[in-house]
Amino acid sequence: MRVLGISAYYHDSAAALVEDGRIVAAAQEERFSRKKFDASFPARAIRSVLSACGVELRDVDRVVFYEKPFLKFDRLLETYLALAPRGFRSFGMAMPLWARERLFQKRRLCRELAAIDARFPSEDRLLFAEHHLSHAASAFFPSPFERAAVVTLDGVGEWATGSIGIGDGRSLRILDELRFPHSLGLLYAAFTQYIGFEVNADEYKVMGLAPYGEPRFEGLILERLVDLKEDGSFRLDLDFFDFCAGLSMTGRRFHDLFGGPPRSPFEPIERIHMDLAASVQRVTEEVVLRIARTAAARTGMKDLCLAGGVALNCVANGRLLREGPFDRLWIQPAAGDAGGALGAALYATHALLDEPRSLTGGDAMQGAFLGDSFSEDEIQRTLSARGVSFALHDEEDLLRHTVDALIDGQAVGWFQGRMEFGPRALGARSILADPRRPEMQSVLNLKVKFRESFRPFAPAVLREEVSRWFDLDRESPYMLLVSKVADPHRRPLTGEEASIVGFDRQRVVRSTIPAVTHVDDTARIQTVDPATNPLFHRLLRAFFARTGCPVLVNTSFNVRDEPIVCTPGDALSCFQKTEIDVLVIGRAIVRKR
Repeated sequence: MRVLGISAYYHDSAAALVEDGRIVAAAQEERFSRKKFDASFPARAIRSVLSACGVELRDVDRVVFYEKPFLKFDRLLETYLALAPRGFRSFGMAMPLWARERLFQKRRLCRELAAIDARFPSEDRLLFAEHHLSHAASAFFPSPFERAAVVTLDGVGEWATGSIGIGDGRSLRILDELRFPHSLGLLYAAFTQYIGFEVNADEYKVMGLAPYGEPRFEGLILERLVDLKEDGSFRLDLDFFDFCAGLSMTGRRFHDLFGGPPRSPFEPIERIHMDLAASVQRVTEEVVLRIARTAAARTGMKDLCLAGGVALNCVANGRLLREGPFDRLWIQPAAGDAGGALGAALYATHALLDEPRSLTGGDAMQGAFLGDSFSEDEIQRTLSARGVSFALHDEEDLLRHTVDALIDGQAVGWFQGRMEFGPRALGARSILADPRRPEMQSVLNLKVKFRESFRPFAPAVLREEVSRWFDLDRESPYMLLVSKVADPHRRPLTGEEASIVGFDRQRVVRSTIPAVTHVDDTARIQTVDPATNPLFHRLLRAFFARTGCPVLVNTSFNVRDEPIVCTPGDALSCFQKTEIDVLVIGRAIVRKR
């Protein structure tokens, strides 16, 4: 039984293929189109996942779309009618698009699928799953748990903005929902836009900015904007927001409350923006903790699965792990809309078609290495066609030369095996560096990634060493948990250093691995296991043997406003236009010097 899941038309379009209950492949359209957060129909991603299985579209038994368009249209129409005549401009822009493209989405999907394979009987094999059910399925079915509570939180699907559910074997039920317009994702997005970043793209910048500030607006947010109940449910005061009827997230009363209009992206980030980021982050963590406690009480479960865009907030996840009621936590690595494609396929596979789950002790995501891979011949043909000089090495020499470059302070582009599914590079399409160098954080941000200097970098650490270097006693394979650097590796600050505020805090060396230690002494941790990424694990072991440090800086192989690289050609282009020093691609090493 083969089931293809699709997400499309809003952001992060993707495709995923499940065969006999096993996840075969999953990929985002942006990796092929080279358009970040690409929302178009994922034709290239579909071809990619079909190719991974060696089948045609006609060989697929079901295609499942990740949400129900008529329910979403119902929400839009009811919202506009309730607010009329406010929102007429937004209504006038949205309705022609719905009438032309989205209202009859089944017809459009059938047309797009026929363009891939004219012999695919779309009318008979096309199904639709609700948005938050797709998120919940993406969290529970690949998890290592036979039974678990499931929480989803995002901006909005059809009507739901969050849900509590329960998964048991092949069954999955939603017990409670938060409903539009009361949304944690939209609250966070409103502050993202007000601080001067892009909605549905830059929320992680707010999370990274938060430790520079103080949560001095937390009380004001909870007093004026969010009526938060003990069970985690809440209501937003819509007089402060404009996302229901307007073309902006925030309204005039919001701007008056916080002292002025939104920051332009071209204006400097001031202390107030840092404090706003810290405040909305703290509120978000409190909501997540309360919802988790309610989920534990409602379900009686000891394990929790998370998905939806808010589940990518790894600071909230870290607090949930430390302070929440659950023994174990599993988060879908592609927690946003891209993961909805996988969830739709899994929901149809297990809950509708009754295919069994295979529980082996680990999760079913295969380390999230579910995308395209390239043979050594393909890699070398690309390098030769571009006129690039390269040297080929066996594995031992490849690792030795890579470690030499890292110890020498060079930035290394690392391109190996199958591409990751989701927003994080996990050691297949990565830029690596030595975390012991204090200057490496600013060098990578400004000269390699071309992005804001305040952004932190994540450590990749040997799974067997994580508890010695961080305050974490379990695996974090998908870079979705934040924890403090362990005391033995932290450096006590002088009184003068502790009094530094704002972005000047970046200058302070806080640990023996300063390039991956944020200004609050935390890190977004990726543990590396030999079972899921053996070559990357061996590289970390080799670096550890030479330096006594089992940690590397691991950031995604891309530059600002571009998707993570997919092909050898993408990797070479990124290497050539940045100050990455060395490209390790398959068994080939390319050097700039």
